[in-house]
Amino acid sequence: MWFSLEQGSRILKHHTSFQYRRMTATPGSPKHLVSIKDLADHEFAELVSRAEYFKGLFKAQDKAECQKSHQELMGKTIALIFSKRSTRTRISTEGAAAFFGAQPMFLGKDDIQLGVNESLYDTIKVISSMVACIFARVGKHSEIQEFVKHSKVPVINSLCDKFHPLQAICDMLTIKEHFNYQEKKLKLAWIGDANNVINDMAIAALKLGIDVVVATPQGIELDADIVDAAKEVCKRTGTTIQLTHDSVAAAKDAHVLVTDTFVSMGEEYMYEAKMRQFKGFQINAELCKHAAPDYKFMHCLPRHQEEVTDDIFYGDHSIVFQEAENRLYAAMAAIDIFVNKNGDFSGLN
Repeated sequence: MWFSLEQGSRILKHHTSFQYRRMTATPGSPKHLVSIKDLADHEFAELVSRAEYFKGLFKAQDKAECQKSHQELMGKTIALIFSKRSTRTRISTEGAAAFFGAQPMFLGKDDIQLGVNESLYDTIKVISSMVACIFARVGKHSEIQEFVKHSKVPVINSLCDKFHPLQAICDMLTIKEHFNYQEKKLKLAWIGDANNVINDMAIAALKLGIDVVVATPQGIELDADIVDAAKEVCKRTGTTIQLTHDSVAAAKDAHVLVTDTFVSMGEEYMYEAKMRQFKGFQINAELCKHAAPDYKFMHCLPRHQEEVTDDIFYGDHSIVFQEAENRLYAAMAAIDIFVNKNGDFSGLN
């Protein structure tokens, strides 16, 4: 009998239910990375700092320090459970696991009994009994919640339809490498769809003191819970978040321009309608005239022509490939804190 991953999740209803929380379910339980909004402000800043640290270490190729890191997870396995295809997430996660001495094990949707003759609950219980950590790249956010609820080891959300925390870590590291956001007030302008990337990126930027403007087409809005969480961060950090349907207004004086795909995986059948809806939201030379003179352009990739023109994507202001590389160091930071240090942020430099 065949059933979908979503259907498999519903099999769990016979198990005892309890309130899901990311960081503090019960004493001694593993701590997970599900979204940036779940983290304290200083915890997120520390993840960015750790990513920066590991980038320096990796680039320096200090054999003694690299060997020390390599001993952390020697003889252990890190599972990559991916129900969606990936380039950057798979390469960066496998590279980060290898850096710490672990054996990465890629488990695609056609490799294991995930959603085929075995419930999601059973799969999670079995896999988490054999590995040190699970990186899960799935469809529904509810699937990540089930992983967190039943896993014996840390779960790192490697993408779901609601959040993309590893991307947010790498994005803030990339911005940090070009701007001193602690001394210079920055404006980040997102011009595009309301999706999992901006859900985490907006919260991440606000936590670091960066103002955010989100421009989406008419009829597309950020989820209310994301807006509410963003406003709470603004109160603490003295930042602002603005929502608009005007791409030019959003780009005005922006230090960072960001976009993403207009057509997400699974939405290909909506392509023509999406193109009509997103008219005027392409990042091009005319739009960039409104940004700050020293603006930077970012995109999490893969990129399509309708989102940004070649002259901007490959131009002097673009930092997209540096951004992509930084996914490796974001994964290193996540493994270091949530696996090596069991989610303990105290005592980190």
